[in-house]
Amino acid sequence: MLQSFMNIFTSLGDTVVVPIIIFIVALCLRVRAKTAMMSSLLVGVGLTGFGWIISSFTPVVTKIINQMIKTTGINLPVVDTGWQTSALASFHSTVGISFFIVGLILEIILFLIGYTKVFFPTNLWQNWGFMIWGTVAYTVTHNFWLSLGLSMFMMLYILMVAEIQADRWSDYYKISNGTTSALHNMENAVPAIILDPLWNLFGFNKVHLTPEVLKKRLGVFGEPTFIGAVLGVIIGLLGNISRLSSLDAWGQILTFGVQLAGVMTIFPLVAHLFGSAFKPLTDEITERYIKKNTGKATESDAIKSKKRWFLAIDDGVGYGESATIISGVILIPIIVILAFILPGNKTIPVVDLVSIPFMIESMVAVYRGNILKILCTATIWLGIGLYASSYMAPMYSASVSQYGVAATTGAALIVSFNVMARPLNALIFAAWVSGNPLWIGLTIIIYGFFQILLRTHRPQIWAYLKRMSDKNKPDYTNAAKKKQASKRTIPNN
Repeated sequence: MLQSFMNIFTSLGDTVVVPIIIFIVALCLRVRAKTAMMSSLLVGVGLTGFGWIISSFTPVVTKIINQMIKTTGINLPVVDTGWQTSALASFHSTVGISFFIVGLILEIILFLIGYTKVFFPTNLWQNWGFMIWGTVAYTVTHNFWLSLGLSMFMMLYILMVAEIQADRWSDYYKISNGTTSALHNMENAVPAIILDPLWNLFGFNKVHLTPEVLKKRLGVFGEPTFIGAVLGVIIGLLGNISRLSSLDAWGQILTFGVQLAGVMTIFPLVAHLFGSAFKPLTDEITERYIKKNTGKATESDAIKSKKRWFLAIDDGVGYGESATIISGVILIPIIVILAFILPGNKTIPVVDLVSIPFMIESMVAVYRGNILKILCTATIWLGIGLYASSYMAPMYSASVSQYGVAATTGAALIVSFNVMARPLNALIFAAWVSGNPLWIGLTIIIYGFFQILLRTHRPQIWAYLKRMSDKNKPDYTNAAKKKQASKRTIPNN
């Protein structure tokens, strides 16, 4: 029966299933049927648009990256074949199917009893992110309950992280009371929060490298379209460095520049359309904690409100945001170079390079679009992630092969850079598959500590993250100086 249900789900796909879920949730929130229908259709349209753009752009990027690899002559044994292999394998495994049903029920219960402020089922498709780690664990341990337990634990910890950064994500991406909670794209909120005080100590918050500032100072040269064209030409040059005397090479270089400019121009439009689909739902959530006597809530009210909750939405909403996609594209050659020079690394990212904007969304939200901070944190964390994916590759390859997912490369080992280049996730995985109660217990104790901290100090945590985020505003330094000066002023008697 479970397999039949999953066959229906996978046959319909996320562009059909997710809109249906959105429609049901909208009706439960007492949104008018007409509005609920339009919202759900726009969600389907948005997901379709994301799919079309990425599916068209991926082979173009992959071709140039493969040329870069061929030019350098470096041959790494683990090849990134994209996140799709993870999703397919997870929906074909017993552990994966079991989690999809049991996990969904648990996600609803946890929300209804107030254990989490994030309603995950609206982002139901992204459950495969939890399912794949349990699937790989089962291939290694052959222990069904331990593997299912790992998927459950990862769901609990990521819901906690999602709730911690939810206020920042909602504020930055301008989706009122909306957040993303995909496992493979949420983990990076942890290093972003930890490293932020260090970057401020270095004065990075005073380097106002944001899309708004770039546009203001550079005019048309600061537009995402122009930046995309320049980055496209640079990446094209790196991919054709050995044949610059060829007319074909320059044709590819300039074409890729135009294509990347197109992605940076079109994707934000699709993301805006997709985001508007959630507005009736997130507005309904907002009304639940808005003060009736004022008709609106301040940021302070939102942070302190015990009734506030968040709707989990697809992370495609943030992909096309200017700081997100600019940072993501800049990171493509950086990550490839790191793969070549880091000693002991075995992974060469290829297909999932186009997913980097997804991978850094939480960093972007925490840093309020400060591109310098984003690049520094992502370079460090994804650099470590290369080692994590190299560690996971043998187990991941065995798992996807076991469930009949054919690799599209002749490489001995494959991996998904987007999914497996996650240092914290890999560390948790290693603790659980060890089967050692001490290591497993330690992960649970650490989670329990931070969960209690969140339950008892949520307003303070959100307020702290807002203060840190505000330090990246261009006018923050001047405002702070004026505030300090006003405190030093001695009033006349």
